[in-house]
Amino acid sequence: MLLEEYIKQGKDQMDAAILHLQDELKKIRAGKASPNMLAGLRVDYYGSPTALTQVANVTATDSKTINIQPWEKSMLGPIEQCIFKANLGITPQNDGENIRLIIPPMTEERRRDLVKQCKVVGEDAKVSLRNVRQKLMDFVKKEVKDGYPEDAGKKTEENIQKMVNTYGDTVNKYMDAKEKDIMTV
Repeated sequence: MLLEEYIKQGKDQMDAAILHLQDELKKIRAGKASPNMLAGLRVDYYGSPTALTQVANVTATDSKTINIQPWEKSMLGPIEQCIFKANLGITPQNDGENIRLIIPPMTEERRRDLVKQCKVVGEDAKVSLRNVRQKLMDFVKKEVKDGYPEDAGKKTEENIQKMVNTYGDTVNKYMDAKEKDIMTV
């Protein structure tokens, strides 16, 4: 049935919104060193922007240090430039073979700013869910107008709303966990 396929597509879009939320939350640092903090960085590799992880080995050596070991020594300069341009608030330390990033302890004000940033990301995810819900509801109403049984349409709309509520709860769960992680000293 066409309606069921459309709802499945909507569910897939909601799953994608949750995955995007998870990826965005990983990029927000919580006071601990994590290679995910550098996930979105692109380094100029012989004229083309390339993901940092494709030109270097990025590891967290401890909870305060990230070590970047480029595959080629000539990449040390471009990697440093990339980190400076990203404005992470971290000064890279180059020893000629590796680049170390020492993660400074966060102030209470910085933690609050990061929580606000998380809330913006979470609200974006909820907006995506609401947009998908609106498309699904409009499609159901169109189907009812074209002959789909009205009571079945109402039941489908209720099921769509329950699905959206479940995804909204998932967003809240991720947001609460990240906020707790950030505010933990």
